Amino acid sequence: MATGRTHRPATRSRGIPEATVARLPLYLRALTALSERSVPTVSSEELAAAAGVNSAKLRKDFSYLGSYGTRGVGYDVEYLVYQISRELGLTQDWPVVIVGIGNLGAALANYGGFASRGFRVAALIDADPAMAGKPVAGIPVQHTDELEKIIKDNGVSIGVIATPAGAAQPVCDRLVAAGVTSILNFAPTVLTVPDGVDVRKVDLSIELQILAFHEQRKAGEETAAGDGALPAATARDTSADQGPDGDVPAVMPA
Repeated sequence: MATGRTHRPATRSRGIPEATVARLPLYLRALTALSERSVPTVSSEELAAAAGVNSAKLRKDFSYLGSYGTRGVGYDVEYLVYQISRELGLTQDWPVVIVGIGNLGAALANYGGFASRGFRVAALIDADPAMAGKPVAGIPVQHTDELEKIIKDNGVSIGVIATPAGAAQPVCDRLVAAGVTSILNFAPTVLTVPDGVDVRKVDLSIELQILAFHEQRKAGEETAAGDGALPAATARDTSADQGPDGDVPAVMPA
C-alpha cells in the first residue's frame, strides 16, 4: 500500500517531468484566455507572465512537447492549446462523480468550468437518504448504495471526494474497488490507496495557514526594518529551499 500519487502517468514514460505536467494547466488557462481574445501568437515572455512562471522555465517545458516557437514571432496560440489539451488528455470526455453533496460538494457540482475543460459530472452521490433524488445543478443526487453501479454504468475513472474526513477513506476504498483510478480529495485527511491510483489533495485550510505564515513574516520584516535590522530568518539565502526545478515548495518537509 502507498499514500498519495503512486502511479506514473503515461507522460512520464515519454520523459515529461511531473513538475512540467503540473504547470501545463497554467499554460492552457493563459492560452485559452488569449484564444478567446483572438490573439494569434504570443511570445514566451508574455505567456510566462500570464502563467506566473519565468520564460526560461516555460521554454524548457514546451521543449518536452516538441514545441519551440518561431524566433521573432512566438508561439501559435491555437496550436499550443491543441498540443497541451492533447497532452493532458482533454481532447476526450472524462465522466466524473462527486461524492459528498454538502456545501462544498454542491458548490463543485455548480462549477461551470468542468464542461469547458473536458470533464462531465456524471453523477452526484451522498450517504444521506434525504438527499436522494434532490436536484443539485440540475443533476439528481443518488445514494451511496448505488456507487458501484453508477461508476460501472458511466465508465467513471475519476472521483471527487468532498465528504467529512471520517467518511473519506471508506468512500475512497469503494471508489477504487469499483474501478476509479484517479481521485481528487477535498476531505481534510490523507488517503491510502494502492499502486496504480493517483490522488490529488486540495486543502484550503493548509493554503490559508501558509498565507498566514507569510503575513506573519512580512509583519516581522516591517518591524525589523523599523529597527534598522533584518531578522535572521529572512536574511538568509532562500535558494536552499528551492527544489530541483527552482520552485520553492508550498510546504516545507518536516
